[in-house]
Amino acid sequence: MNQIKIIENGSLDNLTALEELRLNKNHLTQLKDLFTNLKKLRILEINRNELQTIQGLSLRGLKNLKELRLKRNKIETLDDGAFWPLENLTILQLDFNLLTMVRKGGLFGLERLQKLTLSHNRISTIEMQAWDRCKEIVELDLSHNEISVIERDTFEFLEKLEKLKLDHNQITYIADGAFRSTPNLQILELNFNKISYMVEDINGAFDPLGQLWKLGLAHNRIKSVNKNAFTGLSSVTELDLTGNDVTSIQENAFVSMTSLTKLRMNSRALVCDCGLQWLSMWLREHRYSDAEAYCGYPHWLQGMSLTQLHHKNFTCDEYPKPRIIEEPKSQMGIKGDNVTLICRATSTASAPLNFMWKHDNVEMEDANLQINTDSTESGVTEASSILILTNVTHANAGKYQCMVTNTYGTTYSAKAKLSILIYPSFSKIPHDIRVIAGSTARLECSAEGQPSPQIAWQKDGGNDFPAARERRMHMMPTDDVLFIVDVKTADSGVYSCTAQNLAGLIVANATLTILETPSFVKPMENKEITVGGSIVLECMASGTPRPKLSWRKNGNPLQATERHFFTAEDQLLIIVDTKVGDAGSYECEMSNSLGSVVGASHLTVKPAPTSTPSPASVNEDDILGLIIITVVCCAVGTSIVWVVIIYQTRRRLNAGAQGRNAQPSTVIAATVPDTQTHLYLETSSQHSKDSGTGDSTNPSSDQLQLCLPEEIVTCSVNNEEETGAVNVGAPLLRYTNHERHVRENEDCAV
Repeated sequence: MNQIKIIENGSLDNLTALEELRLNKNHLTQLKDLFTNLKKLRILEINRNELQTIQGLSLRGLKNLKELRLKRNKIETLDDGAFWPLENLTILQLDFNLLTMVRKGGLFGLERLQKLTLSHNRISTIEMQAWDRCKEIVELDLSHNEISVIERDTFEFLEKLEKLKLDHNQITYIADGAFRSTPNLQILELNFNKISYMVEDINGAFDPLGQLWKLGLAHNRIKSVNKNAFTGLSSVTELDLTGNDVTSIQENAFVSMTSLTKLRMNSRALVCDCGLQWLSMWLREHRYSDAEAYCGYPHWLQGMSLTQLHHKNFTCDEYPKPRIIEEPKSQMGIKGDNVTLICRATSTASAPLNFMWKHDNVEMEDANLQINTDSTESGVTEASSILILTNVTHANAGKYQCMVTNTYGTTYSAKAKLSILIYPSFSKIPHDIRVIAGSTARLECSAEGQPSPQIAWQKDGGNDFPAARERRMHMMPTDDVLFIVDVKTADSGVYSCTAQNLAGLIVANATLTILETPSFVKPMENKEITVGGSIVLECMASGTPRPKLSWRKNGNPLQATERHFFTAEDQLLIIVDTKVGDAGSYECEMSNSLGSVVGASHLTVKPAPTSTPSPASVNEDDILGLIIITVVCCAVGTSIVWVVIIYQTRRRLNAGAQGRNAQPSTVIAATVPDTQTHLYLETSSQHSKDSGTGDSTNPSSDQLQLCLPEEIVTCSVNNEEETGAVNVGAPLLRYTNHERHVRENEDCAV
């Protein structure tokens, strides 16, 4: 009680035998290095000063200090190591300061601390593992603070704790299992908080406290007592429920407290219906002096002591306490959407029904609610509450519960689980790639969402992967990359990455192109033909990108003429009305960006056989305009190629002329494909026709054959150039497999 503001360093060094030092009611602002030589000091009191911060190592040298009292200062912060190395300290009092948090670092070194009082501060948070270095604490006072939530691990490591004071806080939520870390607790003060739900709704919240003998729950807005609220409290001798307007207590709610000798209760709002008859008998039997239980309903029993009522007074004609007739339902919502939860209740009392919603056992403030109230002719009150959650996020996920309250009690709904789903979105998207055959292809794909999307792959819209059957495809469940090693033509195609969760599915496509050097699907073959006949030379190309073809005859470039035609993207060279000069070596060169290759066919032209011409069967004048149609059928794997060659005579022919001087007027190349639209065999397009046996449908060289003309259809038509009319006159002659059929009066057709 002096006016001391400063103690100079070294001022107390001579007091080496000092055991107790009290500096209360002064104006000290710091303690740094003031007590370095007081090695025998056991008690230090610096209450009612002006300390704001306890710096690290401020009290070094006080190795024998047992009790430290720093009450009623202005301490806001305990620096890390503030009490290091007070290894023998057993009592630390920090009441009536300005602390806002219990930090692990601020308590470092207090390994023998047994009593810690932190009442009348502004503590709202207790850091995880805060008590890791204070495992010997027996008494902890956190009363008169601003704590609102007790998490599951808030009191971790306090297995020796016997007395815990949490009264006069703002506690609305205590997590399941929060008292599992304090099995030796004997006194638990929870008075003046807002934890009515622990008694009204939660079953067995105090179950781990088998050693507890005093439980304080006064002034917690408790309206009803669940029958399992005090399960496990077999050692409790004193229970304080004063300050709660209890309206109902379920049957045998106190039976589990077999050692109970003092029940403090002062309710005058009990609903004395048939459900409370047991309590009247139980109170008469135990006669607790501090248990005041009076009826608040029905009105003819109002104010009467529960112990004075006859059992016939307890009837159940009405239900004034709210009854929930529609509970909120569990559902899933997509992030960004709106979610609606509905709760409906009814009561026979005229008192209004009030709704409150909880999210994970914590009361929701400023909730968006719609309340509808109806009263029926029979006097039954019915009301509903609609909780609207807009633009939901993951923070809205959890369990929602509806509470309905009136003056006669509180009823809790079942908990509805809301899961917030986040629609999948790609974080890595596969891109089109071109890979040389024999190398490794790499496709990346990953997605985000809630729950985590499942990644799957498809090829060309299906699940048939040649690379998978041949064990050349690799994808780890936790990897974002799809690998295909030793790629082949059959691996070409469109690969689809799908990301799916409960919210939906998204797809990203990428095309894998296998690059191949040009090659011959079948070797070029030597051919021979009789003068005047038609011949087709083949240069069946394969490769990616598509090879460019060029033809040479006897080493010189070959150009298209009226008798030399290229079709099927230059893969077929057609020579009509062959001459002796057409004989020779024909080369076909195919090339793309990866290389080139050359093949050759030797064409032999044989002279026409000599024979005596037969008399003409038609008038010489009719030969003018004669049309000759040659059809060449080419089978390439499953594809059919028709080459139609049409000749029209240019001048009058003599019956004895050697060969018709027919000039081709039109050459038509048409295809009837199965899997491709041209004769060019781009083998990458064959992948989708894999049979599933491991054998590709790409035709081998022995499957490809060109059918030389098997059918020659000759049709004689009078060509009237002036009018453009076509008249069918002469009979149609069809030669098939050397059999002649005459079909009269039919249209000319192929």
